Amino acid sequence: MKGIMVVGTTSHAGKSLVATAICRILSRRGWRVAPFKGQNMALNAYVTANGGEIGYAQAVQAWAAGVVPWVEMNPILLKPQGDMTSQVIIKGRPVGKITAKDYYEQYFELGWRTIEESLKHLSTEFDLLVCEGAGSPAEINLKHRDLSNMRIAKHLRAPTILVVDIERGGAFAHVVGTLELLDPEERALIRGVVINKFRGQRSILEPGIKWLEERTGVPVVGVIPWMEQVFPAEDSLDLLERRYRKSFSEINIAVIRLPRISNFTDFDPLEAEPSVSIRYLSPKHELGHPDAVILPGTKTTIADLILMQKTGMAEALQNYAAAGGTILGICGGFQMMGQMIADPEGIEGQAGRYQGLNLLPIKTVITGQKIARQRQITSNYPQEGLPVTGFEIHQGRSRAELQSAQPQVFHTLFDDPNLGLVDSCQSIWGTYLHGIFDNGPWRRAWLNRLRQQRGLKSLPTGVANYREQRENLLDSLAVQVERHLDLTPFLS
Repeated sequence: MKGIMVVGTTSHAGKSLVATAICRILSRRGWRVAPFKGQNMALNAYVTANGGEIGYAQAVQAWAAGVVPWVEMNPILLKPQGDMTSQVIIKGRPVGKITAKDYYEQYFELGWRTIEESLKHLSTEFDLLVCEGAGSPAEINLKHRDLSNMRIAKHLRAPTILVVDIERGGAFAHVVGTLELLDPEERALIRGVVINKFRGQRSILEPGIKWLEERTGVPVVGVIPWMEQVFPAEDSLDLLERRYRKSFSEINIAVIRLPRISNFTDFDPLEAEPSVSIRYLSPKHELGHPDAVILPGTKTTIADLILMQKTGMAEALQNYAAAGGTILGICGGFQMMGQMIADPEGIEGQAGRYQGLNLLPIKTVITGQKIARQRQITSNYPQEGLPVTGFEIHQGRSRAELQSAQPQVFHTLFDDPNLGLVDSCQSIWGTYLHGIFDNGPWRRAWLNRLRQQRGLKSLPTGVANYREQRENLLDSLAVQVERHLDLTPFLS
């Protein structure tokens, strides 16, 4: 099986971006290419057509390659949930919750067999795999149990790209140090270095490149400039860089940055709206006066709810709603907005019943069986009859008690009544559907409610879904990276 491995000197160096760009570049050249990440630790997930969970970054890479996401493209997904534990997803299915120490003792051999099986399966369908590593391949204390980096490169004998983030500083030390810490067999696979996020004139960097190549014997095959466009994020580190990018916006939306926030890729379509500004707000900060507040998904609904109650954010949201503010909850955020959350088996931690925000007439019970599936439904609100697609990932069942909501009247959001509710004023919204804003007409109709409250002209709703914008973004990414990256040493 032919493959290209992409590893980084650090987390957040740009591995996902480079791997995604290579998928699109080679797909445009006519290769039958697929992404692969043996083990991913992320809370941004996607549900495949057969109901399996994979890292969202691998789904984006599959779309970049022009193929449908498969669970084999990310056979192991770890979803951190606090207390030094993670939920383990193997071949798309949850198999348990475990500590890091116990995971490597109990799942390492199974994990590697699963990776080998997935690589074998993909080899029957594709010409080449673009494999992404995780963190750094030179973590000395972890190398013996690393399922993401050079073990896979050696298994495939894959020529490997080493990506370094020059924006952070210390790039040359990162490259030299990483190469020094690799075993000779591993280092021999490093065929090129990519310097990522470079600002300034290339000529100023040239003496450093010459020194690096002479010092290491490894060529610098690419210097990728800093890119301003929003790229789908893999983990919450990206949120720390997401400041106020837009100099002007008509609608301001606050997303509560919960400690275990998940699937915040749900908001990429909103960030792509020229008139909308997204602000990620810690529960410890003042809410202010946004046009709308979004409670996102979370891996630890109860713990994050309790934190909001302790910090005063819960009371701030209740006061904001009472004053007529618009709040939308997605998945865990939807559950928080209800009257009560019960966890009788202690799946999220300590068993018990917990008071919700009491903004929606629902009660939720956390259960061991996870729901993960794609959905195609029809909207009732904010505009009737709109086709809507998305996916569910949640560990809990919510029951609406509409009779207890008087004098406030609530309605079902979609033709499936279990997927969400909205009040008669269309101010309080809640849904289990991830990817809701990907639906262009629905997104615009929802934004137009906010615009009407501000006295702004409505936006046209006859727009394409976000996947078309994503395709343009992936094409643009490929064009920019291809201009600055020589893939010749990796394809011979």
